[in-house]
Amino acid sequence: MSKQELPVLTGCCAPISEAALEPAQAVDGAAVFKALADPIRLRLMSIIASAGEEVCVCDVTPHFDVSGPTISHHLKVLREAGLVDCERRGTWVYYWPIPERLTWLSTLLSVRTPATA
Repeated sequence: MSKQELPVLTGCCAPISEAALEPAQAVDGAAVFKALADPIRLRLMSIIASAGEEVCVCDVTPHFDVSGPTISHHLKVLREAGLVDCERRGTWVYYWPIPERLTWLSTLLSVRTPATA
């Protein structure tokens, strides 16, 4: 048997040098993900974010097989999570995405690309 010395392993992987999120940010992020964890709300968010401009609730409701009050409830959850904002104009309410919030969400889920040599 060889008497060659084997390298000593100090750990199984590279240590984590810093936390990606502060505790308050994690609570805020969990609230956003909870708001998006419903299929209707996720579809609503997709419709509003992809419109490129404000969207009237009257144009959104026909995309779903649920009542208007149910759509209003889901939009309220998205608004309380800070994902959309709205303005009432007469009978209708118009919604638009909050770009800063969507950018934050996108950054939260982005993967750091390792530097190439």
